[in-house]
Amino acid sequence: MPYGGVFDLAAKAARAAELEAETQNENFWNDQQAAQKKMQEMSSLRAVVDTWDGITRRAQDALELLEVADDDPEMLTELDGEAAALEHELDSREFELALSGPYDRGSALFSIHAGAGGTEAQDWAQMLLRMYLRWAERHNYKTAVTDITEGEEAGIKSVTIEVDGPNAYGLLKAERGTHRLVRISPFDANSRRHTSFAKLEVMPVLDEDIDIEIPANDIQIEVYLSSGAGGQNVQKNQTAVRIRHLPTGLIVTSQNERSQTQNREMAMKVLRGRLYEIEQEKRAVEKAKLKGQNVEANFGSQIRSYVLHPYQMVKDLRTDVETGNTGAVLDGEIDMFIEAWLKAQPIDD
Repeated sequence: MPYGGVFDLAAKAARAAELEAETQNENFWNDQQAAQKKMQEMSSLRAVVDTWDGITRRAQDALELLEVADDDPEMLTELDGEAAALEHELDSREFELALSGPYDRGSALFSIHAGAGGTEAQDWAQMLLRMYLRWAERHNYKTAVTDITEGEEAGIKSVTIEVDGPNAYGLLKAERGTHRLVRISPFDANSRRHTSFAKLEVMPVLDEDIDIEIPANDIQIEVYLSSGAGGQNVQKNQTAVRIRHLPTGLIVTSQNERSQTQNREMAMKVLRGRLYEIEQEKRAVEKAKLKGQNVEANFGSQIRSYVLHPYQMVKDLRTDVETGNTGAVLDGEIDMFIEAWLKAQPIDD
């Protein structure tokens, strides 16, 4: 559910109060799954509202002290320290207000696709997978591989991961696009420099009651032998599922669940998320046209460059945020890029 504009804390507080009132209904826990989702939403909203209420109170207290401080050096020094602390807190929390989209505070699915270049690109896709899994671990998110295609020699051709936790989609959507790597190839006997590309797609995990209509005659479902987890049973039974969405040509697969039914449900979850993203992209382009802006859909455009040779630098091409600590970035320290992108997003009007 949308919460209004980016800085509409009142709407967030009102929604939290609405959810809290619902919890008092004697039938609230009849549908435990729906109740748990509402409790999670309420908790997430409360955390944001309480944080900003606390910052507001601290600022008001500081202003009141300033009025009576006169020329007291000790009190003025204390106020200088509080002002610096508040400025740091505001800077670190500002990006959270940009999580105002209808699904920003929910879980996410992301897919990594190796670009052209064979083993080089597939190894880069594997490196990105490790980076995002480490990032998710730092945020205490639960992750699960829903589908993976290994490379012939090394790395992966593609992978889809479900990331379960608050704000996962709102944060990860900052990462969608093409990521470029420049390095001395470990697969080149002549130690030449190579450039590799991999694309990241990010989708929200949508509830079943979200209106993403997929008519049965719009999809084609195939089953096949899985190469994922499940032991010998997987090799004997066709548990993997491939779904083709005929109107768009989208193809999604799932093979890491233990039954055909579970894989079908997961594949449909991925398909719903991708169709939602396509619709959002269309709306963004149409909105820009109405405003007279000449823009193109850029969900697949290059967003970040990772250079490991002849120098070391990771630079976000959208915000110009950069760092020379490439090892930390590849170990999952990417919040600086995510936060900068979120802060740069315009207020929706």
